Amino acid sequence: MALVATPVWAQGPQTAPSPHLRELCSERPGLTTAACTVDPGHVQVELGFGNWTLDRNSDEREDRIEAGDILIRYGLGKTTELQIGGIAYGHVRTLDRTDGSVRTVQGGGDVTIGLKQNLRHPAEGKTGLAMAVLTYVTLPTGRQDVGEGDWSAGLIMPLSYKVNDTLSFALSPEADAAVNEGGRGRHLAYGAAAAVQVHLTETLRLSPEVQFIRDDDPQGAVTLSTASLSLDVRAGKMTQFDVQAVAGLNRDTPDLKLSFGVAHKF
Repeated sequence: MALVATPVWAQGPQTAPSPHLRELCSERPGLTTAACTVDPGHVQVELGFGNWTLDRNSDEREDRIEAGDILIRYGLGKTTELQIGGIAYGHVRTLDRTDGSVRTVQGGGDVTIGLKQNLRHPAEGKTGLAMAVLTYVTLPTGRQDVGEGDWSAGLIMPLSYKVNDTLSFALSPEADAAVNEGGRGRHLAYGAAAAVQVHLTETLRLSPEVQFIRDDDPQGAVTLSTASLSLDVRAGKMTQFDVQAVAGLNRDTPDLKLSFGVAHKF
């Protein structure tokens, strides 16, 4: 965080946001990815205070708790931003339903580095079509079971269309070199997330979303299907709080995920 934020601090004290600072546009909450980018020379920090994921099948139950899910976004240029993200702490508890044994793993998660290039409308406030390209790589820095075990990479093309100040649509197709189930090697995963974003008031936004990902793992290809509902509220021009609930739509997808967090631009 210090390395990313240094260019901002080097400019001297920031007493108040610039009147020309873009509207806050957060990656969280949601299954889709925002097409906007952070203003040049500014830093946006998005922090998940807590995430809980429940995944059950006939053989076992897994409860995953994550704290400090952080994403740091830095504006490199008018339409380009650098992203660095990771999970400070993860706790995974697995119950074997056949013999009742419990296995617990805890530790830090993997680190992801991404670069987003906006192609149209880098600020969220404009009506019409916005689009961008986000490429990223995930480094296997996490503890076993908390992290994936090997590096992965992917590409997302965020698209959004703002109809007016009340209604927007978002679509995020993606393709990934995902880590194999065994923790070594990679395979193709691809799909898309779609959202309807409704501004209930000037500070309150509701977003229902769906996502479908085809995961061609060598140990068995599956389709991950999820639906989510998120709510975010502005606590100031550059601060946003959020909550999200995600439900799995088939047996191959984790049953439930709950999360809440905050985003702030400096």
